Amino acid sequence: MGEVIVVGAGAAGILAALRAAELGASVTLLEKTNRIGTKILISGGGKCNICHDGTMEDVLRAFRPNEARFIRAACYRFPNREIVRLFTDRGLEVYTRPNGRIFPAHGTAKDVVGILRERLDQAKVNLRLDTPAERILVEDGHVVGVRAGGREWPSRHVVVSVGGSSYPTTGTTGDGFRWLRELGHTIVSVRAALAPIYLEGTDPELSGLALRDIMLKARAGGREIARWRDDLLYTHRGISGPTVLGISREVGEHPGATLEIDLFPDLSFESLRDHWVAWAREHPRQMVLTELERRLPDRFAPLALAAAEVPATTVAAQFTQKQRNRLVEVLKAFPLPPVRLVVLEKGEVVAGGVSLDEVDPQTMRSKLVSGLYLCGEVLDIAGPVGGYNLQAAFATGYVAGESAAG
Repeated sequence: MGEVIVVGAGAAGILAALRAAELGASVTLLEKTNRIGTKILISGGGKCNICHDGTMEDVLRAFRPNEARFIRAACYRFPNREIVRLFTDRGLEVYTRPNGRIFPAHGTAKDVVGILRERLDQAKVNLRLDTPAERILVEDGHVVGVRAGGREWPSRHVVVSVGGSSYPTTGTTGDGFRWLRELGHTIVSVRAALAPIYLEGTDPELSGLALRDIMLKARAGGREIARWRDDLLYTHRGISGPTVLGISREVGEHPGATLEIDLFPDLSFESLRDHWVAWAREHPRQMVLTELERRLPDRFAPLALAAAEVPATTVAAQFTQKQRNRLVEVLKAFPLPPVRLVVLEKGEVVAGGVSLDEVDPQTMRSKLVSGLYLCGEVLDIAGPVGGYNLQAAFATGYVAGESAAG
């Protein structure tokens, strides 16, 4: 069995190297930075959302249809249960949150990467850090090696798993897109996904404020284009957090999209209005702001009241029906400032990449260059927030390594 070279030691590249070595190949893993799994280390806020629970069909439904069709075979070859076992076999305890996200129970992303490093060492993968690849070497339509670290690494089986172009400080600077375009591959326009959103005129005093378990909605052209329920975090330039990451791809694809927050997603307009009617009857001398601060963060309650044009000094006895209805409208659809930018370079992943039509989903082989295999974020795949992208990276990497070794 020949030499397999894997370019890029992220989630997909590590799995490709491990699987190829497991099958008996001599594997060299080239990484441009001084450590492996850098984006794994920042995933899930440093806690690492390893993957998503549920059946594979549930997982696949979270992706766009063409992406789900492409990764289906890989996900069934290396499903979430096997991904979890990769770590629990080495003593990592995991737990599943109510929303299906699987995390280390006591450890962090460092523990996840530590286990992957142990596995690479035990599989005798030749890991070469600080070795940036420069280009893929091809002769007569067949890969013959990689130019990296100032020298040539000969191989007729090369796996490219260098990621996309989000978070360039982690090493994912879009290099692979350039190499693969030069080899004839189509690169679908790269766009932000799972990214923070910058807003126009955000109040810096709100930075650090968290809104828990809300529904963030995006609208464009008179219709709702995305919604996500979870937490939202105000930043000094806009908003972030799971809800924002969850809708950022659609917002980026619809210039001029508007955002609103349903602060009480479990309550209908009518039930929320009835609450205020009953409250006003029982507490005629209490200030509306006081009751609002009981249900919302102190820094946010005055904003909601101002948006409803209700004076901050209003007490229940003065709270008119018109004001009450306006406040309920605001609480169910709090308007955010206009979107300024969906920040590609701060995204956990990017949408876009190598066209899926040019890669065999059963093997991850390039249809254009013999001996070349592509996996992970370099492909035009971007799942939602919740462990789906690591699932896709691990699974496509596993299949690419298996195919390269075979």
